[in-house]
Amino acid sequence: MFRGNVGLDIQTFRQGKSMTDKHIETALIQAGRAKRYTQGSVNSVIQRASSLVFDSVDAKKQATAGRAQGELFYGRRGTLTHFSLQEAMCELEGGAGCALFPCGAAAVANTILAFVEQGDHVLVTNSAYEPTQDFCTKILTKFGVTTTWFDPLAGEGIAQHLQPNTKVVFLESPGSVTMEVHDVPAIVAAVRRVAPDAIIMMDNTWAAGILFKALDFGVDISIQAGTKYLVGHSDAMIGTAVANARCWETLRENAYLMGQMADADTAYVTSRGLRTLAVRLRQHHESGLRVAQWLAAHPQVARVNHPALPGSKGHEFWKRDFSGASGLFSFILDKRLSDAELARYLDNFRHFSMAYSWGGYESLILANQPEELAAIRPAGGVDFSGTLVRLHIGLENVEDLIADLDEAFRRIA
Repeated sequence: MFRGNVGLDIQTFRQGKSMTDKHIETALIQAGRAKRYTQGSVNSVIQRASSLVFDSVDAKKQATAGRAQGELFYGRRGTLTHFSLQEAMCELEGGAGCALFPCGAAAVANTILAFVEQGDHVLVTNSAYEPTQDFCTKILTKFGVTTTWFDPLAGEGIAQHLQPNTKVVFLESPGSVTMEVHDVPAIVAAVRRVAPDAIIMMDNTWAAGILFKALDFGVDISIQAGTKYLVGHSDAMIGTAVANARCWETLRENAYLMGQMADADTAYVTSRGLRTLAVRLRQHHESGLRVAQWLAAHPQVARVNHPALPGSKGHEFWKRDFSGASGLFSFILDKRLSDAELARYLDNFRHFSMAYSWGGYESLILANQPEELAAIRPAGGVDFSGTLVRLHIGLENVEDLIADLDEAFRRIA
């Protein structure tokens, strides 16, 4: 993809190739577009089906035998539309198989559930997405599964948190909201040394599964809220989990038994989104870094949490391991805004909208007070006292976005 040094000439494409010996931009265009899936068109067909009809008893036997290997069997197992997307995701992320889910949270929850049972322990980064934390504390506890938390910058130090019954180690890099980047190679090495049977999973949404090739770094399962960058237009929800050979059969069968699936139309728009992903990410990277650098020089900003900026937590690991950045990052104001100031700041943007999610073509803004974030950091608070603002930089003209932010700072000066 594109290498992230912090100058504005950051869009130099890497020469590294994927496992299929294609550059990632080419792979994104071609993946999952076998003639079986396109049937003569450019894009994959939309095949909506619950029942899939067998022409004979032998055909039914063949479909039953091959139902886990791409034979048309029953709608919940998938149609050609689903198989196209799954094949594409496996090629792009280097996996043995891809499970589809109705949203990212479902992908996280069901992937964890596939590998734990009563009495097991799950180890999760302290900077995980809040719904991931809530699933662990409110759902897993009902089944007798315990969760503890580790510092996202722990690196090899994660070993001290592993227990004899640790079944899952869950990573998210960069971390939700505060954007810490893990030293994934060090974490993987420590886990393999101390708990070799533990399954290492990673929420890889920020990198869209291609800016950081998680399975290449020894992670077992790469999870995405495809709702974000894969779909890319804020109009559909889907989750993906790409697993290595070690984990694929267990993930596949558990997801099927739990009734997890995505509809054909959503699978189709996700496949279509892949075709423009490289171009969109390149612009998110360029514009996001431009805004982050402008913010870093602003007198009302105490800190910018952007993995591509020196000084951001884990920047050295981003620089070493990632091939680019996306458009999501945060910054901390030099003071805690009052409720009135926060409303005045947020309510009057022209180009930034207030909304959850991110990853679409539009720019978004949300804010959190430090005490709110401390409450969702189970293993410790936060190291700042100013209001945190999270941005997603979309595809608008970057000068318009900077002007919009500049006006907002004047409202709270």
